[in-house]
Amino acid sequence: MRTELLKLTRWGLALALVLVLLTLAPASHMQPVTAQTGPSEGIVCTTSPNATFTLTTKTGYIGTPDDNVVFMWGYAAGGSPFQHPSPVLCVNEGETVTIILHNTLSEDVSIIFPGQEEVLADGAPAQPQFDAGGNLTSLTNVAPANGGSVTYSFTATRPGTFGYQSGTNPDVQVRMGLFGVLIVRPGLGADYANNRPDSQFDPGTEFLVLLSEIDPLLNQAVERGQSFNMANYHPRYWLINGRGFPDSMAPNFASWLPTQPYGALARVEPYVAGDPWSLARYVSFASVDLPMHPHSKSALIVGRDGRTLQGPGGEDLAYENFSIPMGPGQTWDGLFRWYDPDGYDPDTNPVTVDIPSPVDVGFGVLYSGSPYLGQQGEFPVDFTTLNECGEYYVISHVHALHKITSWGAPMTGPITFLRIDPPGGCP
Repeated sequence: MRTELLKLTRWGLALALVLVLLTLAPASHMQPVTAQTGPSEGIVCTTSPNATFTLTTKTGYIGTPDDNVVFMWGYAAGGSPFQHPSPVLCVNEGETVTIILHNTLSEDVSIIFPGQEEVLADGAPAQPQFDAGGNLTSLTNVAPANGGSVTYSFTATRPGTFGYQSGTNPDVQVRMGLFGVLIVRPGLGADYANNRPDSQFDPGTEFLVLLSEIDPLLNQAVERGQSFNMANYHPRYWLINGRGFPDSMAPNFASWLPTQPYGALARVEPYVAGDPWSLARYVSFASVDLPMHPHSKSALIVGRDGRTLQGPGGEDLAYENFSIPMGPGQTWDGLFRWYDPDGYDPDTNPVTVDIPSPVDVGFGVLYSGSPYLGQQGEFPVDFTTLNECGEYYVISHVHALHKITSWGAPMTGPITFLRIDPPGGCP
């Protein structure tokens, strides 16, 4: 782990800016761009007392780590401005969910809800749409262009993590940003991943890992009203929660990311016997498989595509995996914990490796100067660490390494970290 942290110096300047702002910016500067509110880390839910949501198609721009700006589409909650990705909708098992879609774009759009059964559109069963020649034009009923609307409804019969996305010309519309996440909370309680008693987690450590991709030439053509040959589609950006590294480590609703509200930093404390799990919800809207590798955070996979991993008799079929091979449209629910199996302590169980002299090593900007959790060491006089209280940082990233770039800029893209605070947290 320390070897990886020492390599962080090559990202130092960009990461330093993000983390200084994360650490020092007052809460009043972190302006949410929608009606959503929530913690600085973790999942931010858009909720409704009666599970009725209004989504409006909007256009806008997002920033990328190579200082590019990309034109996007998205579903916005109510009358809120454009955001990317679209809102995370959270409902309860058994609720009747209603989605009212208003379309401001110049072409028909729609929403499909993979994993949901008996979806209605304007009160009738949702149906694929065909033109006069019998050609499929949409996987479901549409909201017509330039102001049309459609209302979808269904009963959330199964807990888990699901996606929602456009079912009309999805090759283009999904890649332009018409997608989001739907979370169905189980009847057992909002702090359970599913209805198994062994799936309880700490609601304060529930995290989203949403992977997506962008070919900016497609987005540029759409913005200009030009045609684009999808045979030439070639992503140049891969994002996590709508951001690339180092922006992925910034807090939710960071003021300098006004249209990209969701951070991807996971923050926990060491596991103590009896503590509940932490939960990561993995979702992919990429066009190819993307293996997500959370270092030092192997996940106990308890759900796939909104289905609890158990046998017909209720037997537990959950399994541990150190890499999450996320296919297009798939969702995974992974419980995890972090603990020090060796119990390293400077007095009772010291690390048996001699730490080199500071003049012989390079320090990463997140390193505390000490191998022990909760302690800080000394640095050369010309070095400043961003480590606050001896916390650890462990990288998580897509393991298709050529995809952790931004149009060729290395060490960007779908990268984030697990932050482990000392017991009791930082002062």
